[in-house]
Amino acid sequence: MTDRKQLSALLVEDHELVRDAVGRLLRDTLKLGHVYEADSLAAAMKIANSDAVINLIVVDLRLPDSAGPESLTDLIAAFPDAQIAVMSGSEMREDVLGCLSAGVDGYLPKGLPTTEFVAAIESIIEGGSYIPRHLTRRPTMEVAQSPLRRDLPGLEHLTPRQIEVLDELMHGQTSKEIARKLDVAEGTVKIHLAAIYRALGVRTRGEAISKLMSARA
Repeated sequence: MTDRKQLSALLVEDHELVRDAVGRLLRDTLKLGHVYEADSLAAAMKIANSDAVINLIVVDLRLPDSAGPESLTDLIAAFPDAQIAVMSGSEMREDVLGCLSAGVDGYLPKGLPTTEFVAAIESIIEGGSYIPRHLTRRPTMEVAQSPLRRDLPGLEHLTPRQIEVLDELMHGQTSKEIARKLDVAEGTVKIHLAAIYRALGVRTRGEAISKLMSARA
């Protein structure tokens, strides 16, 4: 398990009350080593230009100086090694897919219960992904309610084992959790994931999930 005391997070949120509440969760509940705070995308970019090493970013989707999902690509480029979780008051399909397509690791509605929010961040820290189940249950966004169809674009050349790995990925499982469930080495899972990303023409878990969600809409 990741030693959280060695991790640094960047919280980007313009509302002080929300920033204070989420900051306390990151510091006191998740016990992260250091939490930087920014109230705008511009302020976050200044931190990117400093010597700070950021492992996790929790960012509000609707900042005053951002353009929603489109602006996430700049943040991802500025912090290429960080895992990114988006907080949003929106549960609109296009916002979820836009964020995942940009390459984020999780989408967290601001109405999430505290325990689920914390669990989501824990999963992302460990290399997993997160989308609330109530979003994936919607008919237009069904992800994990039935086996993956082999006729979806990009999947026709995957092996049965790779389909199993992809199915677990769509449930938000980390590489370690997938390895445990399928009784294979974690390195083997990573090899399968690399093949899956190539087949789908994507680079990240979020992009893979977004592409499959779009295909199954």
